[in-house]
This record gives sequence, C-alpha cells and structure tokens, in this order.
Amino acid sequence: MSLVERVAARIETRFAGEGSGHDWHHIRRVWQLAQGLAREEGADVEVAELGALVHDIADWKFHGGDESVGPREAERLLREEGAPEALIAPVVDIVATISFKGAGVATPMRSLEGACVQDADRLDALGAIGIARCFAYGGHAGRPLYDPAMPPVLHATAQAYKTAKGTSLNHFHEKLFLLKDRMNTASGRRLAAARHAYMADFVARFLREWAGELGADERGD
Repeated sequence: MSLVERVAARIETRFAGEGSGHDWHHIRRVWQLAQGLAREEGADVEVAELGALVHDIADWKFHGGDESVGPREAERLLREEGAPEALIAPVVDIVATISFKGAGVATPMRSLEGACVQDADRLDALGAIGIARCFAYGGHAGRPLYDPAMPPVLHATAQAYKTAKGTSLNHFHEKLFLLKDRMNTASGRRLAAARHAYMADFVARFLREWAGELGADERGD
C-alpha cells in the first residue's frame, strides 16, 4: 500500500460512525475534491491528498478549542506511517491553518496545496451535503434549528466564533454564505457557485415555511 492508502485506511477506521458531520465520508469527499483541485491547479497531489485525509484528525471543535491538537496528531500519524520529513511539514502546516475562524478573521493558506485542501473542505460545507452537515452538527452540539429572536453574528475574532452559541440556521449567515467568496482557486470558485445558490434557495424556502407561507408549488400556481 502507498503512504496515501495507509493513511486513508487509518483515518477511515478512526472516523467510522462519527455523527457530527465530520465523519469518514466527509473526509473521503474532501480527499477526492482536493485531489481534483490539485491536478487542475498544478499543485503537489500527494501533499494535497495527505492534507485532506488528516485535516480533521483532531478538530478544535471537539478538543476544547485547542488548535494545537490537530497538527500534533497529524504529525504523529504521518511519522507512524513512515512519511518522509519533506512531506510531514507541508501537510502539518495545512492542518494548522485550514479552519474557518470567524467572519472577521482571515485564514490564508501558505501553499497551493493548502489552498486546494481548504477549498475542498469548504466545498463540502456547501450545497445539499453542506445543509445536511450543518444540521447534523447543530444537533450534535444541541443547537436550536432557528430562533428569530437570535440574529446572526458576524464574529470579529476567532475567540468570539469559537464560543458562539447560535442556531443552525444562523450558521449559514455566520459562515456558509461567506465561503463562496473566500475560495482560493479558480476551480474552487467555479464549483462553489452552484452549491452556494442551492443553499441560498434552501434558506429562503426554510424561512417561508417557518413563517407558515405557502410556496408557488404548494398553492398550485
């Protein structure tokens, strides 16, 4: 087995059955997307694949907000699988810098490979899958679906974003709707456009139904 295949097998075992939307299937999709983006953008495909596979290995959301756990765990796994030093550093850097940290916080990637992995991860937060993952995580975290008395907040700092206790629907405004314009690559921007539009239609429909309004399809127009 290649290094990528060995790492993939380890990650699949580790994340099987995870229920917050950060499961093996999410990682697999990000892996596939990152591989395609790396090829289109001329990045090092192996670095992008490995970065995608370990990008959620120890997400700060599940470790008390500690951003050091993910890079440390990624490095440990890569060393255990015999990865060369020349691969470990750029992959660990991707894990350390990939996360969204709030509307007012810039999260630039330091490599083209990192840009591809960040775009792939953000693409999986958009569209139909993104909608499903948003509500899966909201349920996991005990968040309400929606509360009109709780307006969205565009968090100015990473700490404010980490400690926020909003609703699942607010998350569309606080993060998901911002991702289309924060894609790094031309390929990512192209793929994000349709997923963003689908998500915007969903939120508009959600709010109409929440208010008890009938859509044209329900009125028979």
